[in-house]
Amino acid sequence: MLTRFAAATLMLLSTTAIAHAQQRGATRGGSAEAPAWDVNAPPGATVRQVRIDTDEGTWMNVDVSPDGQSIAFDMLGDIYVMGIAGGTPRRITSGLAYDQQPRFSPDGRRIAFTSDRAGGDNIWVMNADGTGARAITSETFTLLNAPAWSPDGRFIAARKHFTTQRSAGTGEIWLYDVNGTGGGQQLIERPNPQHQKELGEPVFAPDGRSIYYTRDASPGGTFQYAQDSNEGAFRIERYEIDSGERSTVAGGPGGAVRPTPSPDGRWLAFVRREGGTSRLFVKDLESGREQRIYDDMDLDLQETWAIQGVYPNMDWTPDSRSIVFWAGGKIRRIAPEGGNASEIPFRVADTRAVIDPVLPAIDAAPANVTTRMIRFPNLSPDGSQIVYESLGRLWIRAATGNAQPRRLTAPDGDFQLWPSWSRDGRSIVFVSWNDQRLGEIRTVAADGSGQRTVTSAPGHYARPRFSPDGQTIVFERGSGGFLTSSLYSGEDGIYRIATAGGAPARVSGSGGSPQFGATSDRVFFEVNENQKRRLVSTDLLGGNRRVHAEGELITNFEVSPDGRALAFRENYNFFAVPFFGGAAVMNLSSRSGPMPVTRITNAASAYGSWAGNRFVWTLGPNLYTADQGAITARAPGTSYTPPTTGTNLSVTVPADVPAGIVALVGARIVTMADANGGVIEDGVVIIDGNRIRAVGPRGSTAIPAGAQQVDLAGRTITPGFIDGHAHGPYGTDDLIPQQNWSQLSHLALGVTTTHDPSSTASEVFAASEMQRAGLILAPRTYSSGEIVYGARSAFRYAQIDSYEDALNHVRRLQAEGAVSIKNYNQPRRNQRQMVAAAARQLGIMVVPEGGSLFGMDIALVQDGNTTLEHNVPQARLYEDVVSMWSQTRVTYNPTLVVTYGGLAGDPYWAQATQVWRHPILSRHAPPGALADRVRTETGPAEQFVDQYAAREAQRLANRGVTVTIGAHGQQQGLGSHWEMWSFVRGGATPLQALQHATVDPARGYGFRDLGTIEPGKLADLVVMTANPLEDIRNTDKISHVMLNGRLYDAATLNETVTGNRQRQPYFWENGGGSGGGAGAHTDGD
Repeated sequence: MLTRFAAATLMLLSTTAIAHAQQRGATRGGSAEAPAWDVNAPPGATVRQVRIDTDEGTWMNVDVSPDGQSIAFDMLGDIYVMGIAGGTPRRITSGLAYDQQPRFSPDGRRIAFTSDRAGGDNIWVMNADGTGARAITSETFTLLNAPAWSPDGRFIAARKHFTTQRSAGTGEIWLYDVNGTGGGQQLIERPNPQHQKELGEPVFAPDGRSIYYTRDASPGGTFQYAQDSNEGAFRIERYEIDSGERSTVAGGPGGAVRPTPSPDGRWLAFVRREGGTSRLFVKDLESGREQRIYDDMDLDLQETWAIQGVYPNMDWTPDSRSIVFWAGGKIRRIAPEGGNASEIPFRVADTRAVIDPVLPAIDAAPANVTTRMIRFPNLSPDGSQIVYESLGRLWIRAATGNAQPRRLTAPDGDFQLWPSWSRDGRSIVFVSWNDQRLGEIRTVAADGSGQRTVTSAPGHYARPRFSPDGQTIVFERGSGGFLTSSLYSGEDGIYRIATAGGAPARVSGSGGSPQFGATSDRVFFEVNENQKRRLVSTDLLGGNRRVHAEGELITNFEVSPDGRALAFRENYNFFAVPFFGGAAVMNLSSRSGPMPVTRITNAASAYGSWAGNRFVWTLGPNLYTADQGAITARAPGTSYTPPTTGTNLSVTVPADVPAGIVALVGARIVTMADANGGVIEDGVVIIDGNRIRAVGPRGSTAIPAGAQQVDLAGRTITPGFIDGHAHGPYGTDDLIPQQNWSQLSHLALGVTTTHDPSSTASEVFAASEMQRAGLILAPRTYSSGEIVYGARSAFRYAQIDSYEDALNHVRRLQAEGAVSIKNYNQPRRNQRQMVAAAARQLGIMVVPEGGSLFGMDIALVQDGNTTLEHNVPQARLYEDVVSMWSQTRVTYNPTLVVTYGGLAGDPYWAQATQVWRHPILSRHAPPGALADRVRTETGPAEQFVDQYAAREAQRLANRGVTVTIGAHGQQQGLGSHWEMWSFVRGGATPLQALQHATVDPARGYGFRDLGTIEPGKLADLVVMTANPLEDIRNTDKISHVMLNGRLYDAATLNETVTGNRQRQPYFWENGGGSGGGAGAHTDGD
């Protein structure tokens, strides 16, 4: 539940086995240590071996022994050694742990490498035969990679990674004693803590007096997707150890990466782009002459994240006469003068460990909607009643027992939000919203009588609260403009108004969550300052400002009614401290503070607030309460125990299902019932209610008497499109619009189901419930809710230090309505395994992404995640990857519209089509939302990398991997078509592309009732006026869309034949602004 103010700050496991593991060690707070998590043998997991047999590999780091007789290389997380002439290599590391970047010591007796075997990426050293491995570093957050030996063998330089509030970050070069003692010495620092441009790939000069490294020297400090490598973003620099001086060694157009000096100090080999293609160069360090010596390198990673290197390690032979490198899936050798490169052949025939994922079946159409995303619960001061929002209305019921909830007020066509009791328990204040009239602040008696509007003008109001004396209401005022009308916007801030009505007065021009303590003369509210969340207060005129508390990872504060306690939320849990309300600033965190910190909740929770002398919160539909005195005023020697039972506040209503029988007659029907598409020419589809009763040729399919017939001769029907990686918006500042043009645009363009792996739980799950109940029109909506995020960004950070931590986060999301868990860039492998294990135990999908890191992608496939979201950044995947992946059950969603590695599908299709004139999208999207599509980014077709990711995804699909579309919220509705079109650009047939949008995501995400046109399946259909099997670009030529048995005209989204639901005017059609401003999804996930 992100406030408007907060949102602005965001830039197979066995239960028994886990229980046994927990019994072997106490949980946090106990006297015994919990058992260490074994990356190679995750507790309870069933690990099986799959065979690989290949003479080619993907993204292989290569190193030459000092005597020139051997080479070491990595493949799929294992390290091998073999003679430099090639042959059958010997594997010296194995298991689930991902080992990479082997580097021989100067005496050839040891190998340094990067490994996550102890939890996260650190630097390790082992004997050259693989024995005696030991860690040199032991970082748990600022992880390390890219080891490089000093020529005397005493030190190892490595890249240390620092994240920002996003997972993007930068590196520093640190120096470590080879014996693993000490904490390391920083050599090359990042410019500032918020810097996001890459720095890494360290390597010593042969004389040991300097270190070469790679740096993204493009302007600014913020990471840029698909930055233009033609302009030379990267360059190679040299750091002088004695003086600390730095100088540029290579750069210019096409950049320069992977510095590799020759042993004699004469040459520097490196990789540069020319014409969008990576090539191998050598530079004569004396003369400065640069020469291209090999053209067919794999594409480097200059245009995406490259934490583990922009190109794999390469090395020289000790006589400086040859460079040994990886390209085209092979290990190769070439002289610095160029000429013909020779191949060093190898064949790897062994196994890899994998864990199978869980894929629960999702019931897409239960008969009833039982709500789980209970919002804004507010307990009466005497603790007897609870008021809350569900399905867009306020409900009230007894706070305990099994009492049935009742609507607080009679239906009036509005949505209701943010209820709050008066201190005397007689009245409730709330916001009433209607898309056409906008918002009003209203009050009502606790029995539902005497409803009255306090504000005289409509507006964008939120979070009203009564003063203790009941004479004043404070609230937030904001602006619309993207999902809602921009009328009555401006002059945002904290306001007060007399409860009796009158003119509102602004208290502060910034801040959120206004509230009172014990007195009515000071207003407390939250602000963001100095990258911290702060609790401040002012008098009612906005003067006499005080700062009371702050915290870097705190997301909200709640002052108790008596002013004696302060609750705050961090890492999705609530904590409390004694509060004195003075001007001294308390620096708070969940772990420490100037006053004793009590953890109120025993699991990740939401919607915490005080009521009288109690604190209340929710976990999904369940409400929990605790006594204030037990939390913050305990007697010495006593302890507080969070409650384990709560009150279920769910509301159950019938799901929206149409009545009657409809026959769609005469169309070409692409049923997707078999591998060839199950195409029926001149077919009939019989729909009874919301399910398909029959499908077949017109001549042999009987149409029931009384069925409404729709003549679709000459048209094509496919199953509704399923966007497996969608993004919202579903609301704005917890407000769910009655008509969400973004979701309606998806539906009009044939997207009948979306799965969103990164959203705001309080919006997406509430919208999903409203959709199923028929209160709003939108595609079927499924989500993971908030990402389980590894970067320390307050409103998304999920701290995972134990398996129990992982369980807590997964339980919260599942309780609120999640069908999946987005394991997003948790930095350590053991953290990612814990989340996957927790999800498997609780029977929920895990849908992570590898953050443009090849090693993480492969590990996620091995660790038993349900899907891999976003493309593997390498432009070519070789047989090692294809063979291993094809023997797992992991689905692949490459999200071609935002392909890592270069210009993606979104910019390609934006410049290839006139988006702002699209005949359907332009009917449902505001002009301001399409304005930035009029002028677009262009470039050579070969530099748009969506085609390469599509080609590799189709190779995987041809070997049995389930592959799906994922439009990432890039362009409402159209993005799913761009996904299909990009698949065909990459070599897929139109039928294969359509399969990736229908039957494949239904299979990959567990939607058993969707994806095909067969008897018993749900009636989600797309009707096109042209044949997409002949030309995939026909997919957006849509006349009608059927969702859950209801048929809609695509141009208007008015219901036809099956009912009479009419779309209301969009806000811009009534002069409510152009709908410009911030887009839907800015997290890049």
